[in-house]
Amino acid sequence: MPRLAVFPKAFMQQLCKDGTMSVSEWITLAAELEVDGLEWYSGFLEMADESNWAKFRRQVHSHDKEIPMMCCSPDFTHPDAGFREKEIEKQKYWIDMTDELGGSYCRVLSGQRRPELSMGEGLDFAAESIKACLPYAAERGITLILENHYKDDFWEYPEFAQKMEVFCKLVDRIHHPNFGVNYDPSNTYLAGEDPLELLRRVSDRVVTMHASDRYLTEGTLEDLRKEESGVEGYARRLSHGEIGQGLNDYDAIFRELKKAGFNGWVSIEDGVEGMDQLERSVAYLRKKISHYWPEE
Repeated sequence: MPRLAVFPKAFMQQLCKDGTMSVSEWITLAAELEVDGLEWYSGFLEMADESNWAKFRRQVHSHDKEIPMMCCSPDFTHPDAGFREKEIEKQKYWIDMTDELGGSYCRVLSGQRRPELSMGEGLDFAAESIKACLPYAAERGITLILENHYKDDFWEYPEFAQKMEVFCKLVDRIHHPNFGVNYDPSNTYLAGEDPLELLRRVSDRVVTMHASDRYLTEGTLEDLRKEESGVEGYARRLSHGEIGQGLNDYDAIFRELKKAGFNGWVSIEDGVEGMDQLERSVAYLRKKISHYWPEE
């Protein structure tokens, strides 16, 4: 049966920018939820002190939970080889971080969709960089998970492999036992595409999943696509929301994942309106998982 984790989507500013919430405070909040683990983020301010890594692992384990996944954002599509090499070293550092926390999965991305970048160059740069990290990850028992991503909060341009065709081409270039897909259905809508079509194309490669729901606070998806380039961070008209109340069809998603033999972690990106909302999303997903994996 798939296991549930939570990600502190509502508290990223406090944990990563202004320090008004401590990681220990987030652990205490998350410990009250009916989940099995906490997805981590490499950019938590307190993670800069490596002596905290083992401490946070112990704190999470003291609540009978674990840290299965690391969220980080390498930028592997820069045209400068020296820049890409530094990103590879960053990724290895995040792999070490994942290992120290007791995790098994560490995210990778393609990088930014820079206007001067050709399709071939972007695919080459991203695939070569991810492959360069795989032996290091394998030595530590870590699986690198490529997410169909929209845009890192701190990037200027959207994800190079945001579109389905590009994402599938990149996935197809990398075949390694320590590589898989982190499927995020919400992000597919932001590419103007069908999340179920993407899932059917990559379901045999999916090892983890991000669960969220998205709403457009105003306008249309076409309006969103028009403003997605050249603006740092997420487009303002986009909103995370309660799972089961937005655009995603979780019945269809879980049917396809079950058919593909999925048995990995599902990490919840929710709670932007408070912990009550996050609790409802956890309950919704627990019910759905129990329905589609009843015998496990």
